Amino acid sequence: MSTPTHTVSNQVPPLVGHDVYSTDSALTEAVARHADPAGLPEITAELSELGRAAGSAAAQAWGTQANTYAPVLRTHDRYGNRIDEVDFHPSWHRLLGHAVTSGLTAAWSRPDGHLRRAAGFLVWSQVEAGHGCPVSMTHAAVPALRADPELAAEWEPRLGSRIYDERLVAPGGKPGALFGMGMTEKQGGSDVRANTTRAEPLAEEGTYALTGHKWFCSAPMSDGFLVLAQVPGGTSRGEGRGGGLTCFLLPRVLADGSRNVFAIQRLKDKLGNRSNASAEVEFAGTWARRVGEEGRGVATIIEMVAATRLDCSLGSAALMRQAVAQAVHHATYRSAFGGPLIDKPLMRNVLADMALESEAATTTALRLAASYDADGEQERAFRRLAVAITKFWVTKRASAVAAEALECLGGNGYVEESGMPRIFRESPLNSVWEGSGNVQALDVLRVLQREPLALNAFLGEIGLARGADHRLDRAIKDLLGELADLDAVEARARRIVERMALVLQGSLLVRFAPAAVADAFCASRLGGDWGSTFGTLPHTLDLAAIVDRAGPAPH
Repeated sequence: MSTPTHTVSNQVPPLVGHDVYSTDSALTEAVARHADPAGLPEITAELSELGRAAGSAAAQAWGTQANTYAPVLRTHDRYGNRIDEVDFHPSWHRLLGHAVTSGLTAAWSRPDGHLRRAAGFLVWSQVEAGHGCPVSMTHAAVPALRADPELAAEWEPRLGSRIYDERLVAPGGKPGALFGMGMTEKQGGSDVRANTTRAEPLAEEGTYALTGHKWFCSAPMSDGFLVLAQVPGGTSRGEGRGGGLTCFLLPRVLADGSRNVFAIQRLKDKLGNRSNASAEVEFAGTWARRVGEEGRGVATIIEMVAATRLDCSLGSAALMRQAVAQAVHHATYRSAFGGPLIDKPLMRNVLADMALESEAATTTALRLAASYDADGEQERAFRRLAVAITKFWVTKRASAVAAEALECLGGNGYVEESGMPRIFRESPLNSVWEGSGNVQALDVLRVLQREPLALNAFLGEIGLARGADHRLDRAIKDLLGELADLDAVEARARRIVERMALVLQGSLLVRFAPAAVADAFCASRLGGDWGSTFGTLPHTLDLAAIVDRAGPAPH
């Protein structure tokens, strides 16, 4: 019903029915830059199909529903039997199933597999971020499992499968499987060497009984988990290191179809990430297989951690991209003070500033994903530093972008129906997951002090842009001065890592981005001509070109 006093006008249409991939210039250009030209048409078709699905009304409804109807823990059945199951809304399974069938857990054996998988993860995460947790861990578990060729041969085909099977049944009866991870304990947090969960060897070689707890266990509905536990010294039967912190594969269901001991005590009540279950779990004689040598748990699982850290950066880049797209879309259709918001110089400055942050994040994350496909000693050394640096910086910038983008929508952005509050609540998470900012900064310091090949590889990468922009050249010189002065280095760790991140981003944008983008980034982030809030770019820059490039409409 309408009345003469209630005519709806000047409201922004929903951003729906568009190709999330093809309208993202920074992403499509990064894929084209790093992909084998012979395979690019296939990759483009695959990602465009995923992009159209991500922009559909159906997928957006799934994301809303999965967060509105959060997972529910069922510890017991009606008869009092312990079952420890988590019930999810059907939309969660639709999201997760589409991710699996789109190959977002299958990257390790495909041409340009990591590049196309990273781009797809960035696209599909814009629909809903929570279900990306099991997708990420399933993908990242593969390099850790390869420490044991027998386990890898058994599990890797299931983890790379494009068949989604939500049942909790014996692994041998499933065509596809998902993995979770449990490292954090109450008393230790990020200090996993303080873990107290015990692993006692059983009669069968390589098998153990685990007793203890995990304060955070991600995706407890998964088929298997990689966990860390302490093996008492001298129990290795002459193999390995003879005790210490060790990595284990813990299946939810045993080979005979019986449930493993996996007591879910409660689900975490989180700020955001509402669709995803994060649990506290208890082990009591829980059966597990050793992965790698005893006492080498951190070394075994470190490649999984590196892969999930990269996904944190990709996830944050996805949040930033969606936030900027929504803000530009709103400003395009909303009029105020005599014309469209997007034509107002101050609004255009804000949008351009956020767009720079988004493009820098996407460009850097895709460069890192491509390094997995190229591999080689130089690329591995580069990743050793660049993944932690990027994770530190990009995940922190996501919250700032999300808050500013929400403000661009005014009061409408503060209302749940806009979708912006969900993006905002999600934005701090990736900075916390897989090691908070200080953990990343200290990891970078350790590499700088102990692994000269990694620093050489990093300097070689940023050096590829030397001479192209005087502000970048000056920033590189200043960074080298910082790295040469190791006095009170831990207290300056965040400053050093921030500078390394900005110089890396600047180097990539100067080499690959349009001149307007590179010029604006170097003028603000490296040249010092930038305020402490978004929207303080020098007015002489080509801001209209930057905003136009960042819009979600076809280019």
